[in-house]
Amino acid sequence: MTDSSAQSATTAEEQDSDLYLVPPVLRAITVLRYIAAGNPCRNLSSTAKKLSINRTTLIRIIHTLMRERLIEEIAPGAGYQLGAGLIVLAAGAISNRDVVRIAKPVLAELSKQLNLSAHLGILDERDVVYMIRETPNTHLVSNVREGSRLPAHATTMGRVLLSHLTGDELRHLYRDIDMETFTSQTPSTLEELIGQLAIELNDGIVWNISTFEAGIGSCACAVYDHTGTVIAAINVTGPDAYFKIDEDALKNIELQMRKAADLISAELGYAKTT
Repeated sequence: MTDSSAQSATTAEEQDSDLYLVPPVLRAITVLRYIAAGNPCRNLSSTAKKLSINRTTLIRIIHTLMRERLIEEIAPGAGYQLGAGLIVLAAGAISNRDVVRIAKPVLAELSKQLNLSAHLGILDERDVVYMIRETPNTHLVSNVREGSRLPAHATTMGRVLLSHLTGDELRHLYRDIDMETFTSQTPSTLEELIGQLAIELNDGIVWNISTFEAGIGSCACAVYDHTGTVIAAINVTGPDAYFKIDEDALKNIELQMRKAADLISAELGYAKTT
């Protein structure tokens, strides 16, 4: 090992070591997380005991956080809540999060794990627009390209996105529209689509086999932003045989899909509550 590589290894080890953690910073973060969870810290003695922080230290932390506007007093004697300074910091972090940039490496890994093509799409009126396409190292890959537009009602990503619209929004969107059918599995009427979406929304994941293209299977999940709004969907696609193997294979596809969607959503600031 060269001196430079040895130094790099040592640096990495040092960064991972608890010796390089700063206890006062950790205590301040503990207090912030405690307040963020809805605990106003009205009784400082009780709070200090719960957090295993010396009462005097807790008072110093609270005063410091207030000065930096990371927390603020709700009302005299009523405790504290997160402050405008922290909100500004969070807004800056969120504004620098781009769903395509965040999702691309996640989908590349998903495609590799499942040996299926992986995509991210957004809803534009009645179409789903493909923003990302990641394919495995195999000839069995998706023909869809980035920028492609496909009918939302006939595709898994499209139906994920449509399922989060209200009934009124769906009726307005498809008012006086003839819904094109691509296979016998494609919903052909608005009421049929609404019924299908209700089932799929409850499950949180959309499957299809030969709904849009004969011989092709797909599975999709929603992606949420920091406000809890569905802003995109991801899916994996491949020959329908991949989706007919056995129950364990399907469970693995679903598990990896949900993990990928949760990871992207978390990176966008979404705090999952269940």
